[in-house]
Amino acid sequence: MIDIPFGSRSEVMRAMTDFVAESVDKFLKPIETNWQPSDFLPDASTQEDFYDQVKELQGAAQGLSYDLLTVLVGDTITEEALPTYETWLSRLEGIHEAPETNPWKTWVRGWTAEENRHGDLLNKYLYLSGRINMQEFERSTQFLIADGFNIETGQDPYRNFIYTSFQELATNISHRRVATMAKQQGDSLLSKINGVIAADEMRHAKAYSAFIKKIFEYDVNEVLIAFEDMMRKKIVMPAHFLRETGMDVGGLWGHFTDAAQRIGVYTAIDYANILKDLVTDWELEHLRDLNEAGEKSRDYLVKLPDRLLRISERMANPVSEYEFKWIGVRG
Repeated sequence: MIDIPFGSRSEVMRAMTDFVAESVDKFLKPIETNWQPSDFLPDASTQEDFYDQVKELQGAAQGLSYDLLTVLVGDTITEEALPTYETWLSRLEGIHEAPETNPWKTWVRGWTAEENRHGDLLNKYLYLSGRINMQEFERSTQFLIADGFNIETGQDPYRNFIYTSFQELATNISHRRVATMAKQQGDSLLSKINGVIAADEMRHAKAYSAFIKKIFEYDVNEVLIAFEDMMRKKIVMPAHFLRETGMDVGGLWGHFTDAAQRIGVYTAIDYANILKDLVTDWELEHLRDLNEAGEKSRDYLVKLPDRLLRISERMANPVSEYEFKWIGVRG
């Protein structure tokens, strides 16, 4: 383990430059061979049966339940807020002051470019489906980008890479579950779409988790202290400021998460299990030679997943059903 002075986040980030360069090649795919939204959707420029394909898409989308459609729209808005996320990561200590050719800058731009495809694909699907009030959906998207978000991680790369490790696993679960439910409800195209997006999210989660593992080699106590602090405050998802027209910032988030919890797309149990996966992946239980603060944080984090699981298993499933302007009156 390398001895890095307390508070020297920038030094750690600089020391990881070669590792990040390798990660770009390992965890991001070449643009020339990566999938694009047009690979999955009807294309009016090349397909003579374009209108027939759209009718088929719309027919399958009619079978989607209200809550599943709600979660799909909320997930799409989250993906569409990419300008916010790129700005956020570009401001981190050790990245914002680096030259444009630095591997950290290459990573942030490359990750953003891959993620950007998700919102493009889902947006076009929703537009073609005929199930969505597109103007209300677009307003919510613009609101979310304009309102920004505050996940209370500041410019600390340790906290932010813990956050992205957690958040990418959460979005993987959400998209994967939507894929399963879409198939069950007769929409094989939407199932395929969410499946490929979920695969991207898992690949990105592995990258951010690898960043934290590497940081442990340099500054393990400070990472553990940061991780404990974040879990005491709780992880909030990027779209927690979600709202509709005429609503205060964040006014829609609770209704959205109720829908996701009610149909089992993303639940409190998933939150606890993600934490458990990170604790296991980062091998926190086996970390040794820590200082007193580091040991205290490690012990808290190792015990926390089981405590959260016990709490989440006792939570009642939400029953209230909100009518979203994106979709309208429940059928």
